[in-house]
Amino acid sequence: MIIIPAIDLKDGKCVRLLQGKKEEVTVYSDDPASMAQHWVELGAKLLHVVDLDGAFTGEQKNFDKIREIRKSIHIPIELGGGIRNVERIEQLINLGVDRTIIGTSAAKNPVMVKEACERFPGKVIVGIDAKDGKVAVKGWVEVTDLDAIEFAKRMQDNGAAGIIYTDISRDGMLTGPNIEAMDKMVKAVGIPVIASGGVSNLGDIKQLMQINNLWGVITGKALYEGTLDLKDAIEISKGEN
Repeated sequence: MIIIPAIDLKDGKCVRLLQGKKEEVTVYSDDPASMAQHWVELGAKLLHVVDLDGAFTGEQKNFDKIREIRKSIHIPIELGGGIRNVERIEQLINLGVDRTIIGTSAAKNPVMVKEACERFPGKVIVGIDAKDGKVAVKGWVEVTDLDAIEFAKRMQDNGAAGIIYTDISRDGMLTGPNIEAMDKMVKAVGIPVIASGGVSNLGDIKQLMQINNLWGVITGKALYEGTLDLKDAIEISKGEN
């Protein structure tokens, strides 16, 4: 299991939201590229970047910052937020993004996901944000009737290279991940699953490690608030502690 630090971009700054609410924002840095370098220096092997402006508006507004992050680090970057069509995926891949994350568009337009996966094999993963087991879209402001696990299976059939599964009731709350829901998701699909939401400390990392075949975990607020040390988390995830 790998530990993946998150950088959320809003108005060109590195921020965190509370449960995805754009009015509940905390700014952690005016220089996302330097923050990315910091996580790499501590041992990160993959960086998770979200364009929050894109998630809420459907249009990327942080291209310059994404470009700066890409130039500043050598590790792979996965990026989501506002990716609504294949052309945008191509644009981001040309920018140097290694894997694109489709969220809202996957729920609204699964045919587009299939087309994207065929054109860019291995470079498209699907972000499934769920509340009470149902898929949420549009920056979490709208909860659909789609069952998260059934939706994940469909995305796997469409060629998705992986699933990022977020329990939005836990995200940014530092209350611990939803282990039961995450375990069910991992067992339901055969592609890599990355856990997201609620990680607050090393104990949460150890709990997630009990889920067989969980590929990785994204953590953001815990790193920025200092309740989780990235170096320690990476060492534990490798079984070195």
